Amino acid sequence: MKKQCDQKLLIRMKTECLPCSLNLETQCPAGYTKITNGTGIPDCRYYLEIKTHTLSFPGCRHLCMKEFEQPECCQGHWGPDCMGK
Repeated sequence: MKKQCDQKLLIRMKTECLPCSLNLETQCPAGYTKITNGTGIPDCRYYLEIKTHTLSFPGCRHLCMKEFEQPECCQGHWGPDCMGK
Protein backbone atom coordinates (compact mmCIF):
# COMPACT_ATOMS: atom_id res chain seq x y z
CA MET A 1 0.00 0.00 0.00
CA LYS A 2 1.27 3.45 -0.93
CA LYS A 3 2.33 5.66 2.00
CA GLN A 4 3.36 8.82 0.15
CA CYS A 5 0.69 10.78 -1.81
CA ASP A 6 2.43 13.99 -2.84
CA GLN A 7 0.21 16.84 -4.04
CA LYS A 8 1.10 18.75 -7.23
CA LEU A 9 0.65 22.49 -6.85
CA LEU A 10 0.80 25.14 -9.55
CA ILE A 11 2.24 28.43 -8.38
CA ARG A 12 1.45 31.43 -10.58
CA MET A 13 2.97 34.88 -10.42
CA LYS A 14 3.14 38.02 -12.53
CA THR A 15 6.26 39.92 -13.55
CA GLU A 16 6.76 43.60 -12.77
CA CYS A 17 4.72 46.06 -14.82
CA LEU A 18 6.80 47.68 -17.57
CA PRO A 19 6.20 49.71 -20.72
CA CYS A 20 4.78 47.18 -23.22
CA SER A 21 7.52 48.02 -25.77
CA LEU A 22 10.19 46.96 -23.23
CA ASN A 23 8.40 43.86 -21.95
CA LEU A 24 9.19 41.54 -24.89
CA GLU A 25 12.46 40.30 -23.33
CA THR A 26 11.20 40.04 -19.74
CA GLN A 27 12.09 36.71 -18.16
CA CYS A 28 10.37 34.84 -15.34
CA PRO A 29 12.26 34.14 -12.11
CA ALA A 30 14.44 31.00 -12.03
CA GLY A 31 12.33 27.83 -12.02
CA TYR A 32 9.24 29.53 -13.48
CA THR A 33 7.95 29.12 -17.05
CA LYS A 34 6.53 32.09 -18.99
CA ILE A 35 2.95 31.29 -20.08
CA THR A 36 2.26 34.54 -21.94
CA ASN A 37 3.72 35.57 -25.31
CA GLY A 38 4.99 38.74 -26.95
CA THR A 39 4.69 41.81 -24.75
CA GLY A 40 2.47 40.03 -22.21
CA ILE A 41 -0.85 41.20 -20.82
CA PRO A 42 -1.69 44.93 -20.91
CA ASP A 43 -3.45 44.88 -17.52
CA CYS A 44 -1.31 47.08 -15.26
CA ARG A 45 0.13 50.55 -14.74
CA TYR A 46 3.70 51.60 -14.08
CA TYR A 47 4.80 54.86 -12.49
CA LEU A 48 7.48 57.42 -13.31
CA GLU A 49 8.57 60.01 -10.78
CA ILE A 50 9.51 63.33 -12.34
CA LYS A 51 10.68 65.85 -9.74
CA THR A 52 7.60 66.41 -7.56
CA HIS A 53 5.10 64.53 -9.74
CA THR A 54 4.37 60.85 -10.23
CA LEU A 55 2.98 59.92 -13.64
CA SER A 56 1.04 56.73 -14.31
CA PHE A 57 1.17 54.89 -17.66
CA PRO A 58 -0.51 51.73 -18.99
CA GLY A 59 1.93 48.82 -19.07
CA CYS A 60 2.30 45.08 -19.63
CA ARG A 61 3.41 42.11 -17.56
CA HIS A 62 3.86 38.39 -18.07
CA LEU A 63 2.30 35.42 -16.28
CA CYS A 64 4.72 32.81 -14.96
CA MET A 65 4.01 29.33 -13.64
CA LYS A 66 5.93 26.79 -11.56
CA GLU A 67 4.94 23.22 -10.74
CA PHE A 68 5.71 22.26 -7.16
CA GLU A 69 5.29 18.90 -5.41
CA GLN A 70 4.23 19.16 -1.80
CA PRO A 71 5.11 16.01 0.17
CA GLU A 72 2.02 14.53 1.77
CA CYS A 73 1.17 11.22 3.38
CA CYS A 74 -1.68 9.06 2.09
CA GLN A 75 -4.78 8.65 4.26
CA GLY A 76 -4.05 6.58 7.38
CA HIS A 77 -0.33 7.49 7.42
CA TRP A 78 1.45 10.28 9.28
CA GLY A 79 4.77 11.80 10.27
CA PRO A 80 7.92 12.61 8.31
CA ASP A 81 8.24 8.96 7.15
CA CYS A 82 4.48 8.44 6.52
CA MET A 83 4.19 5.61 9.05
CA GLY A 84 1.02 3.47 9.07
CA LYS A 85 -1.31 2.70 11.97
